[in-house]
This record gives sequence, C-alpha cells and structure tokens, in this order.
Amino acid sequence: MAASSSFSLLAAHCAVLLLIALAGAAHGHPRSAAGSPLSSTFYDASCPSAHDVVRRVIQDARVTDPRIPASLIRLHFHDCFVQGCDASLLLDDDLPAIQTEKTVRANNKSARGFPVVDDIKAALEHACPGIVSCADVLALAAEISVELAGGPRWRVLLGRRDSTTTNVQSARNLPNFFDPLDVLQEKFRNVNLDDTDLVALQGAHTFGKVQCQFTRQNCTDGQSSGALENLDQVTPSRFDNKYYGNLLHGRAQLPSDQVMLSGPAAVTTTAPIVRRFAGNQKDFFRNFAASMIKMGNISPLTGKDGEIRKNCRRVNKGY
Repeated sequence: MAASSSFSLLAAHCAVLLLIALAGAAHGHPRSAAGSPLSSTFYDASCPSAHDVVRRVIQDARVTDPRIPASLIRLHFHDCFVQGCDASLLLDDDLPAIQTEKTVRANNKSARGFPVVDDIKAALEHACPGIVSCADVLALAAEISVELAGGPRWRVLLGRRDSTTTNVQSARNLPNFFDPLDVLQEKFRNVNLDDTDLVALQGAHTFGKVQCQFTRQNCTDGQSSGALENLDQVTPSRFDNKYYGNLLHGRAQLPSDQVMLSGPAAVTTTAPIVRRFAGNQKDFFRNFAASMIKMGNISPLTGKDGEIRKNCRRVNKGY
C-alpha cells in the first residue's frame, strides 16, 4: 500500500512537470516586453533559501490565523488581474503619485494578509537583501499556501519585478462575486485565460471564508454583514475538489461560483468542466497547477523594468 501511494504521488508530480514542459514547448517561456524569461531556477544562485523562507513565515502565520493560506492566494489573483503580476496591489496610498488598489470594492475590507506579506519580505531582506521581488513573494506564497492545505504543488516561475505604479481603474473591474457567467468569461479572456482556467482557478474557493453579505443566502437574522461563512461547507480548510460537488448540488456559497453550472451559456462551456473536476480530483489538481502558472505569467515586469522594492507597501523612491 505504501509503495502504491508513493508511486501515485510521483506520477502526479511528474504529470505536473510534464504539463509545464509541454506548455513551454508550445508557447515558449513567458517573457516581458524586454525579452527576459521567467524561470523556476531564477533565485537558485542569488537566494537559494527563498522558498524555505516564505514557507516558514506562512507556517508560523497559520498557527494564529488559519485563514491565511486562502487569503494569500487571493492576493496573487487580485494582483495578476490588474496590469499583470507586479505587486501593484501591495502599494499603500502615497498621494498624489500612488493611489492604492486596496480600497476598490473588490478589495476593500476583503483582501487581507498584507502583514504576513510584510513579514515574508522582511525575512527575505534579512536572508538576501534586495533580491526577491514582492511580485515573486505573492507567487511563491500562493503555491506554498495551496500545498500546505493539501493541494497540488508546482514549480513557480520566478524573476518578476515590482511596479512603481498602481491601476485603480483596472482594479475596479476585477472579477466579483456577483458577475454573471458571460462577464466572468470576458474578464478572464481579457487576460488570456480560457474557460478551463476560469473553472480551475475558481476552485481556489474550496478553502477559506467569505463575508455573509457576499453569499447567495446573504446574512441570516442577527448576523452582521461582515460575519464569516466557510466557502466550502464540507472540507473548509482543505484544498480538494469538494467545491465542485457543492456546485453540482446547488450549494455554492458565491453567486459567481454557481453560475458556472447554471448560467445560460454554462451547458456548453463551463458546466462540463465543473462535472469533470467534481469526479476527478487529480484532473482538477493538474489543471489548477497549469492555470496558476498561466495566470502567473500575465504581463510580468522583468529585466530592467520596474524595481525590487525594499518595502512591498511603497516604491523605493519614497522608502
């Protein structure tokens, strides 16, 4: 039994690596306008402990805040969907030059985990000063958070640099909990993500919590609008495919989740993918890993573009 389990884990890991290799062969390595590629080995020489440092901080944070893995992966999503994966989401107000994205509707009192990002960055600056970008902190934290919660592992492509600007207008158009399916599909297509990516990435709602005001049932009598509900009522702290079973039984917490099965166009687009993932966790895991890599490749700043922030909350000029 132990040998069989080990073989299955090895096979799953190899499948993810093969998928990465095939993606690279089909599309080439992700590149910025300057032509510098991202690479899973980017910090091997300059900061070999980067992954271990990020993992240690997240493990420590989970002790007092079990929600933090789900919160950190959401930060990566909301960063990448606004002018690319460049850590613009992490910037605080520094008017008039910088207007934060944190206070737009999709993020205000919802996006969280910023102090943990600060702790990760501080630990990395101690280990490897001026080397690891805040954008790469978010990418590494997302993968580690999923893996710690029982989900798939993947080799994170690294080498992003940090923006020196924000884009509030774009942040106001982030996917939100009440978008109908056609709007969600358009927002994903706008960043070169297809229906499989949409269904797979929404699967991150398999863990974490949400304020009841955003749920399909809304808040019950006596609940404040900020009262928290589990996104997955079956296995709320574990990254698995139970989320898709919830959708099949009409029990998704978020309207934007349930529309992938019930929206007018769902029958020929997203619904078959929901059913596939509900019946095959390995299939979900493979596609989730591939979609995370694909999302992490949205318009990265590399080479001499952007900067490596010393403090993720402000550009270096104001540090």
